[in-house]
Amino acid sequence: MKRHCSAPHKSSPLSSHTLGTLHSSFHCTIVFVLSGSRMAETQISLVPPPDTLDTAVDYKGRPAVRSTHGGWRSALFIVGVEVAERIAYYGIASNLISYLTGPLGQSTAMAAANVNTWSGVASLLPLLGALVADSFLGRYRTIVVASLIYILGLAFLTLSALLHSLDPLNCGRAMERNLCYSPHLQVILFFMALYLVACGQSGHKPCVQAFGADQFDGQDPQEVKDKSSFFNWWYFSMCLGAAFAVSALNYVQDYLNWALGFGVPCIIMLIALVIFLLGTRTYRYVVKSEERSPFIRISKVFATAARNWRTSASAIAAEQEAQGILPQRGSQQLRFLDKALVAPDSSKKDGSVCSIADVEEAKSVVRLFPIWATCLVYAIVFAQSSTFFTKQGVTMDRSIASSFSIPAASLQSFISIFIVIFIPIYDRLLVPFSRSMTGKPAGVTMLQRIGIGMLISAISMVVAAVVENKRLTVALEHGLIDLPHATVPMSVWWLVPQYALFGVADVFTVVGLQEFFYDQVPSELRSVGASLYLSIFGIGSLLSSFLISSLNKATSRDGRDSWFANNLNRAHLDYFYWLLAALSVLGLALFIYFSKSYVYNRRNFI
Repeated sequence: MKRHCSAPHKSSPLSSHTLGTLHSSFHCTIVFVLSGSRMAETQISLVPPPDTLDTAVDYKGRPAVRSTHGGWRSALFIVGVEVAERIAYYGIASNLISYLTGPLGQSTAMAAANVNTWSGVASLLPLLGALVADSFLGRYRTIVVASLIYILGLAFLTLSALLHSLDPLNCGRAMERNLCYSPHLQVILFFMALYLVACGQSGHKPCVQAFGADQFDGQDPQEVKDKSSFFNWWYFSMCLGAAFAVSALNYVQDYLNWALGFGVPCIIMLIALVIFLLGTRTYRYVVKSEERSPFIRISKVFATAARNWRTSASAIAAEQEAQGILPQRGSQQLRFLDKALVAPDSSKKDGSVCSIADVEEAKSVVRLFPIWATCLVYAIVFAQSSTFFTKQGVTMDRSIASSFSIPAASLQSFISIFIVIFIPIYDRLLVPFSRSMTGKPAGVTMLQRIGIGMLISAISMVVAAVVENKRLTVALEHGLIDLPHATVPMSVWWLVPQYALFGVADVFTVVGLQEFFYDQVPSELRSVGASLYLSIFGIGSLLSSFLISSLNKATSRDGRDSWFANNLNRAHLDYFYWLLAALSVLGLALFIYFSKSYVYNRRNFI
């Protein structure tokens, strides 16, 4: 008896080589030799175990097995590296305005603009990182490389703060001095390190979450539910890291040493990278398709539709009828892209015509833009918690005991605390209840979830405006208008409601956006989907910076005090908050308008 076997091509998932489609079985031809001259061939299909996955492989390129690869066991390794990244990011971002206005001696308006600019760039660069991951390196390799860049940036940041602490003219604690300039070397090194961290985040943020979601099979009913819960618990873990950063690390930075405050996140990121690498053998790696790059497919649809701009509706209808395409709700939108179904020269030579699948893929991407654009106001509001909320807290009574005061930046931990409290309530109580009412796997649609958070965000701005007006009134009553460094006799706990509303809003909108952009982009572009969600906050931060700079110039004319004056007792942050509340309502109205006509790409996941 002889046996000739053919197995599917195997290649390492960690290489940039595109993997072919894996088959769920392989064939062996067994040749039986009968009485020396007669032979019979029998082809037997050997089917792998039923829990073998067709869409994912292990680290050696073999078909992944559900019982040993992926799922929560693998997701926990990935969550660990994300928690560390959040500690590092918020260890910088949450108290950055204090460092800029203190050791670096910048004005409040300039520092807020610099914080928003850095935050915006850090949130936009993931678009580039996602392209690299989806087209070249893959998510796993991109995470490793990005983590190394991140650690390098944190090391340089620590060095820049250490140089300042060694400076004999150190003015880091002289917060009451209006002018406090540091050496040019320290400033250059600091901003270089800051944007090196942003480069590290560019590959880290879009890939880690998508790689974590890849550990759940979208075709398995139980794992579909697990994936929806994954986004909730993912954000829960992120916020634990953020809470640690804005409480413990901010205390270290304000009362001990800035170099130590930046050095601890560097060490934590290094440990997390080692833990992530330990999970390599357990991960599921998504198989890349042998088809053309999705970027090429989508670009070709736009190019072909543009060339066919004169094509009549009757020609398109004839082509659809020839292909046997049935009218669908999604196909009735963005009809101009249907012109890509017709070849420019009325022939189909050289693949000049696009398939209906390519056209619908392009439509699914275009439909995301109105949702993306209408969420920008939410991102502008989101940017205020790490800037003006913190500066408000500096002026208020932060004492808990006679010898201890809460660091102003640590107030941001209330956002994370309320997220940590509310996510279990949402996932274990609200989702099952709403699921029983609506019959939807997640209880509500992703867009409904996002809209609820946007409404709560608008309410938070109203509350912030009222509280700031109260603070200004108390300062006036006690004659503190011209004493910017005096403590206003008003408890800092007045700020807790606006932080709490921010936290609850994030559970709805931020988690909803993460799931929405992961789910609604083509499967090969899920890293890009994660970066699209991040780009909302990047553009929002830049818009916030532009808005602050414009209003600062407009409101300081003719010798008047700006809304963002260094002396917050003469500033009018309450006017700014009212403006943001009005913009939030407008953004929500537009969001609802576009959401009503949105067609989900994969209905079974909403």
